[in-house]
Amino acid sequence: MFPEPTAAHRWLDRLVGEWSVTSRHAGAADDAPAPPWTESVRSLSGLWVVAEGRGEMPDGGGPVTTLVTIGYDPGRQRYVGTWVASMMTHLWLSEGTLDASGRVLTLASEGPDFETEGALARYQDIITIEDDDHRTLTASVLTADGGWKPLMTAHYRRIA
Repeated sequence: MFPEPTAAHRWLDRLVGEWSVTSRHAGAADDAPAPPWTESVRSLSGLWVVAEGRGEMPDGGGPVTTLVTIGYDPGRQRYVGTWVASMMTHLWLSEGTLDASGRVLTLASEGPDFETEGALARYQDIITIEDDDHRTLTASVLTADGGWKPLMTAHYRRIA
């Protein structure tokens, strides 16, 4: 009932801590960075990480809170997760794998297509561990021609 964390679970410990987040959103009219965020990530029994992000919408739309969970499912041999945010009603479910270098976690999900009302689109989040105190997140959407269109890149710097 209480499984021991595996090496795959322990990889998630690299995300634990307090982070300052800066980001740029693709297609922003002035190419200005989005308002800074903070993210607090804690471990849940060594099996999951729970991340709470706080910041402002890049378009001046007000404050936002996000909650992310990521764990590892040994039966499926996949990382699995959820993402919810105070500015939308969709529950994002994701799953993915770690690359051979052990630095890049790619998570796939499906969610609202922000260009076609009522449609769904496929998304990809890539978390890259740059070093112990810096990681990046690149979010992309799958286009009709089969390519990945970047939506946002965020840089996370450890503050504690």
